[in-house]
Amino acid sequence: MAEATQEAGDAQPAGGAGEDRTRPELLIITGMSGAGRSTAGKALEDLGWYVVDNLPPQMLEPLAELAARAGRSVPRIAVVVDVRGRSFFAELQGALAVLDTRHVSPRVVFLDASDEVLVRRFESVRRPHPLQGDGRIVDGIAHERELTSDLRARADVVLDTSTLNVHQLGAKVAALFEGELTEALRVTVMSFGFKYGTPSDAEHVADVRFLPNPHWEPDLRPLTGKDAPVAQYVLAAEGALPFLERYAAALQPVLQGYRRENKRFATVALGCTGGKHRSVALVEELGRRLGAEGVPVRVLHRDLGRE
Repeated sequence: MAEATQEAGDAQPAGGAGEDRTRPELLIITGMSGAGRSTAGKALEDLGWYVVDNLPPQMLEPLAELAARAGRSVPRIAVVVDVRGRSFFAELQGALAVLDTRHVSPRVVFLDASDEVLVRRFESVRRPHPLQGDGRIVDGIAHERELTSDLRARADVVLDTSTLNVHQLGAKVAALFEGELTEALRVTVMSFGFKYGTPSDAEHVADVRFLPNPHWEPDLRPLTGKDAPVAQYVLAAEGALPFLERYAAALQPVLQGYRRENKRFATVALGCTGGKHRSVALVEELGRRLGAEGVPVRVLHRDLGRE
């Protein structure tokens, strides 16, 4: 879901002739409390974004208006909006709809994590969940999931931070949003291990455990799918190359549709048992093939090094 927002064309001037009305890039950072929104905001700030924390949604349009008047001096804005705004937060969907018809087309990044991880994070800092009231932390988390379900569904990017520390999350945000902004769809091709859980931030998930496992080959077990002997073993297995060819071909109309719908980010995940051999080798090859077809690709190995 991506690298920030898409410009929506030139804004209609509200003032005199000669005003610089260049539309800014507007990124909404939201998601679950404890999932790392502040860390994401700091990472964007380090990249030169103008970051506003805990802004009431009703102020998004005036902020976009001010940024449009400022022109190129404030080209990229990130706003952290979340349930700390209490009743104001309920207005976020409406505010985004208004922005869609005005100055900008905002992009939404939703940070998430498993309930167990969120509980552990709140307990470690000895702070209550903002919505738990007189209940437990898990009650606050459940309430927040209800309030944010529609927003998560419309997000351009969902980042699952369950396995990330603050430094890894900052690096992941930087990798997504650093550099020049383009209109191109960017695709993350990710390997993972099913025993560590299916990634919740992937639009497409494929199971490659149908291939022989190099883990049972003593010479290959200590290596990874990035090593040539393992890659050769995996790609030579019956069904490996036909799978890659057909899977890459099946993705093409999907990616074309994403471009038509102005979707800027997509994540494709291939999983094996531990995320060390088969999925790594296939992701490396799939990334190479998509890149050769002109698709901007980032290769990520979520669980490599965990075993």
